[in-house]
Amino acid sequence: MKTWNFGIIGCGSVADFHIQAIHDIEGAHLACVSNRNETKAKAVAERENCDWTNDYHALIERADIDIVCVTTSSGSHARIGLDVLKAGKHLVVEKPIAMNVQDAAQLVRSARERGLQFSVISQRRFEAQHQAVKRVLEEGAIGKLLLAEISLPFYRTQEYYDSAEWRGTLAEDGGALMNQGIHSLDLLLWFAGEVRTVFGQLATQTHAMEAEDLGLAIVQFKNGAFGTIMASTSIQPGFAASINLYGDKGTIKLEGSSIVHWSVPGWKEPSGIHSASYGGVTDPRSIASDFHQSQLIDVISSIETGSSPLITGEDGLRAVQLVEMIYRSAAEGVQLRVDAHTGEEQANG
Repeated sequence: MKTWNFGIIGCGSVADFHIQAIHDIEGAHLACVSNRNETKAKAVAERENCDWTNDYHALIERADIDIVCVTTSSGSHARIGLDVLKAGKHLVVEKPIAMNVQDAAQLVRSARERGLQFSVISQRRFEAQHQAVKRVLEEGAIGKLLLAEISLPFYRTQEYYDSAEWRGTLAEDGGALMNQGIHSLDLLLWFAGEVRTVFGQLATQTHAMEAEDLGLAIVQFKNGAFGTIMASTSIQPGFAASINLYGDKGTIKLEGSSIVHWSVPGWKEPSGIHSASYGGVTDPRSIASDFHQSQLIDVISSIETGSSPLITGEDGLRAVQLVEMIYRSAAEGVQLRVDAHTGEEQANG
């Protein structure tokens, strides 16, 4: 069995999920970590018994490293990810893949041109309840999809945003949509398909920061279904994210990691689903690494077989495009439409 050597760029709290996931994968090995702060990089390396560097270029130039996980602050994902791909390494990037569509599209093109696998962390797709819902939707069991709702009523303190200069900035972090809401947006697009129109509203209500702590949108999908989006970091004390899917033959409601309603003709509600406990409502570190592990296993499998991973760079691009459309719609006060031929955004009216 081949040993897949991983490198990790960025030794913050998010990196710990990747490190634990790599430890738990047979045939995977953490070879090197990188962080600008030499003390932090050395401490993680000593703890994990691996090599370290404070220059990520030295990491990606190593011949023994196959896959690189980028776990730095969001605003650096595109720049570092592009360097990783240019070095010929398969790439896994924490969400979001980039802060704008232009940079996200450049990453996707670079991976495609070089024949490299590129995946964005959207690990919630691997949760059992979401896998079950996806099968039901693919079979058309709830009929024609009428409405898909996502709600993310999270809470973050002002201290959270004050903990680093980049937090809450549009260029380096994004707000409730790009940072916290991106997982729910990925699931929405996975379940309901590509977007046709978007009308968005933004507000910064309870925090001193540049980006939004409340994002709202009404969307219509190319299949004719409608969708509503709410993401916030101002809702006290904070509640689990929810997804509601209404078809003309049935309804599914999800909250956190649980199925709270299941009326699907001919399909029994799944039993024996044991997802890791839902976290992240008030503390972004309070999640398990189980599904990071599932996603990294999927990436390894895609490299071995030459197939696409479950979550591709294109998926990450679509999620960033949706956020960007909500931002632009809110700024201009117009509904935006995605051109069916070019994929570009156009104002309606």
